[in-house]
Amino acid sequence: MTKQLDPTAEMMLTQMAESGQPEIWQLSPAEARAMFKMMTPMFEGQGPEMHQVEDRTIPGPGGPLPLRIYTPRPMAEGELAPILVYFHGGGWVLGDLDSHDVVCRHLAKGGDCIVVAVDYRLAPEHKFPAAIEDALAATEWASANAESLHGDASRLAVGGDSAGGNLAAVVSQLAKDQGNPPIRFQMLLYPAVDLQTDYPSRSAYGDGYFLTQKDMFYFRDHYLGGSEDPSDPRLAPLRHPDLSGLPPALIVTAGFDPLQDEGKAYAEALEAAGVPVEYVHFDSMIHGFISMSGILEEGRRGLDQCAASLRNTLAA
Repeated sequence: MTKQLDPTAEMMLTQMAESGQPEIWQLSPAEARAMFKMMTPMFEGQGPEMHQVEDRTIPGPGGPLPLRIYTPRPMAEGELAPILVYFHGGGWVLGDLDSHDVVCRHLAKGGDCIVVAVDYRLAPEHKFPAAIEDALAATEWASANAESLHGDASRLAVGGDSAGGNLAAVVSQLAKDQGNPPIRFQMLLYPAVDLQTDYPSRSAYGDGYFLTQKDMFYFRDHYLGGSEDPSDPRLAPLRHPDLSGLPPALIVTAGFDPLQDEGKAYAEALEAAGVPVEYVHFDSMIHGFISMSGILEEGRRGLDQCAASLRNTLAA
């Protein structure tokens, strides 16, 4: 049976194609960020109210590192909640604390957890491995300061979408390799986990389905300095030589996403290494659909699935 693109997603893609707006790869990073910022509110809808949302800055490897901390409800005396450290998508070039505010609110509310969103340094101003250094530093900070956030350091998760999923996977591996901080769960939403371009889905869905091959080359070229080994696990976590001992994972892929094959390959590689994996595939969806919950029903279902996995995995 031939899979069918979601009608609402198809209509959205048609409208975008007919609008005449430039594609990401045709723009400078500053122009692309401005367009991304303009488009985001059209897609994401409204997030739930939080008990508290706090913007905070911590010392980072490259200077002050902004965070946004979401507390979904008042905490009882002595109560500690799980913590999710979240890394936004955007090809390591786009995105910020505002672009994924609604996603973080839904995850905090539905997952009944503290969410720490990380405004890591972006390329090309800050190339690899700046984003990874910030992501790891924020995760270490959240672990060390959990109690001050009303959080439980023993129930620490990392998560992210697309490039943010790459960072979450890499942070999980680095934390395991160095023995700290202890991470209980990794939530990887249509993650970029390999820089190789020979996956069939990259060819089949690399044009006309929101994220294009040209976009991916654009992001990669801005992120990399030019001398990196593409098999470096900090770039391609699928290439890590030992995946055993990593935290349980939720991996979400989409049927019309060029990244779907590598996401599935990572799920299979983790399972082969003995890591518990919940693999969820949304056959009719495009890349980025969970950030489009304001217009896509499957985006809302995806958010609910992620929140339920967080809640169930990190239950006391």
